[in-house]
Amino acid sequence: MEWWAVLLFFVGGLIFLLLSGFPIAFSFLLMDLIGILIFMGPLGLKHVTLNIFTSISTFVIAPVPLFILMGELMFHSNIAYNTIDVLDRWLGRVPGRLSLLAATSGTIFAATSGSTMANTAMLGTVLLPEMRNRGYSTSMSVGPIVGVGGLAMLIPPSALAVVLASIGKISVGRILMAGVIPGLILGCFFGAYIVITAWLKPSIAPPYQVQPTPLGQKILLTIKYLIPVAFIIFMVIGLIILGFATPTEAAASGVIATLLVTLVYGRFSWKMLKDTLTGSVHISVMVFMIIAASKTFSSILAFTGASTGLTDLVKGLEVHPILILIFMQLIIAFMGTFMEAISIMMICLPVFMPISHVLGFDPVWFGVLMLINLEMGQITPPFGMLLFVMKGVAPEDVSIEEICWAALPYIVFDILIMATIIVWPDIALWLPGMLGE
Repeated sequence: MEWWAVLLFFVGGLIFLLLSGFPIAFSFLLMDLIGILIFMGPLGLKHVTLNIFTSISTFVIAPVPLFILMGELMFHSNIAYNTIDVLDRWLGRVPGRLSLLAATSGTIFAATSGSTMANTAMLGTVLLPEMRNRGYSTSMSVGPIVGVGGLAMLIPPSALAVVLASIGKISVGRILMAGVIPGLILGCFFGAYIVITAWLKPSIAPPYQVQPTPLGQKILLTIKYLIPVAFIIFMVIGLIILGFATPTEAAASGVIATLLVTLVYGRFSWKMLKDTLTGSVHISVMVFMIIAASKTFSSILAFTGASTGLTDLVKGLEVHPILILIFMQLIIAFMGTFMEAISIMMICLPVFMPISHVLGFDPVWFGVLMLINLEMGQITPPFGMLLFVMKGVAPEDVSIEEICWAALPYIVFDILIMATIIVWPDIALWLPGMLGE
């Protein structure tokens, strides 16, 4: 069978199963089994067992369950509510202050939770009712929450970034650090857009009288509620940047720091611990099954010659490598309109990473572009996951169409940061370069 027919068979079969509602991990496993029986025969089934064992026993993916546990601890302990209150007191009468509060707090929580859905649901539950009561338009209330929610996929601790590194054979520490500066720039873009829009058109974010808080009280509340969150962030990102810890060690220290903060705040309970562990186990098992199935998928593509055939085709194309890069990103963006991020990553990585190597692209740089694109897919109509999360927490009078329109400016910013990183790669590569790996 020709290499292109093999590739079409696998990718087409996967997309069909996923669109049919079949679970992601089982879709990959089913296609793996069918592919092995067709191209390797029954003896090839031993290959599946070996791939599953090697893929989930590697030290590289050890941060995944730890980052997930850290995010679940943050979510179930409700630490975020006090942090939002402190930030709110510091903003004063800035235009669009509640929308700016959403963007600011969302960026901070992205560096503590690692979960896009939890980030969006939490901000929507806490801030959206107040925004609606203050007369904020849908674009200024829903938009910032949806837009900033996806940053948890980009800024550490991002379990998805670790999975991407594992499948793409990229340094985990470098890919985690590579998302920090683009994520912070995106957060600044969101904040600047909110303030300028609210200043030019006050009716969409009406100003209101804010009860002043004495400076001493604000400083005291900052020390009490904001410094501990900064401590959690430092125990993950800071330790990696300083070279004191590997990504796995930093993930473990982040879990310990989060647990200590919950104990200090008096938020620890056995029910909270049970919910945290249950959620962490469910998500971790799903992710590990997907990794195992995807590794087998990659090896089958290599065995059948599909990967080699595709890279040889790319080598023969007489076009600029950047055009091929843009075409790959367009494919990911298109898939993001109807597929979930992990599914897209599992389908595209085994195909796109060999191409990026042939074209001479830095794998960390390419990985960051892919993460931003996947994040954009979370808020891209008609099936962006965060759009439906927002619909679930928004009042009934807010339609899904309004949510989609509110997300549009933030999709533009995602495209803008991707273009900026393509033009100036050091935006993504400077911080990883500090690690010396």
